[in-house]
Amino acid sequence: MSLANDLRAAFPPPHPAGRPFILGGAAVAVLGLFLGEWLTLPGVAFALFCLFFFRDPARVPPANPNALIAPADGRVLSVSHAVPPAELGLGDEPRWRVCIFLSVLNVHVNRIPATGTVTRIAYRHGAYVSASLDKASDVNERNALALRLPDGREIAVVQIAGLIARRILCSAREGDSVRMGERFGIIRFGSRTDLYFPANLTPLVSVGQTMVGGETLIADLDP
Repeated sequence: MSLANDLRAAFPPPHPAGRPFILGGAAVAVLGLFLGEWLTLPGVAFALFCLFFFRDPARVPPANPNALIAPADGRVLSVSHAVPPAELGLGDEPRWRVCIFLSVLNVHVNRIPATGTVTRIAYRHGAYVSASLDKASDVNERNALALRLPDGREIAVVQIAGLIARRILCSAREGDSVRMGERFGIIRFGSRTDLYFPANLTPLVSVGQTMVGGETLIADLDP
């Protein structure tokens, strides 16, 4: 059992969203055996890349029930005050916003930042500028979730498409009760995730810091 766990940790299974791409690459590689070896290597390379990109490792969220955790792997681009997306109806008061940039090398599975209830999900079409640019929060295609915490406070997490990302997947639904660390979606390929939370809390992360989705502490919900 220990060996199986070690192998699973070293080679995590892919997210279901990646299976069509992995199987497609494998199919091209097999066709190469009949149509020409020039197809085999690209097929194998693409399948292996997709196995890596869509990896979905297990994560262990903090035991602290007041933890607000990173919704995604990646690098913190900014920690500043901003108004949440208007489509969520959370008002015009600025809140803390932590922006996390995901390169193609990062795990792209998104996770719930705190236990609560999904009160609204709003998808908006938009552009595909580089997710590393600050304006990506406003102009890019995005899918925004509002979460109501057990004490009534509200936070928001926004999935944002990047320069080459063309599909945002979200498995959460309005009314769902969700728990900290649960998977709720994925963005392919290269993207950004923004987290909005009350202005009276203190961010515990800084620009340039590396996030581990589902584990890294962003803030303590009990100020």
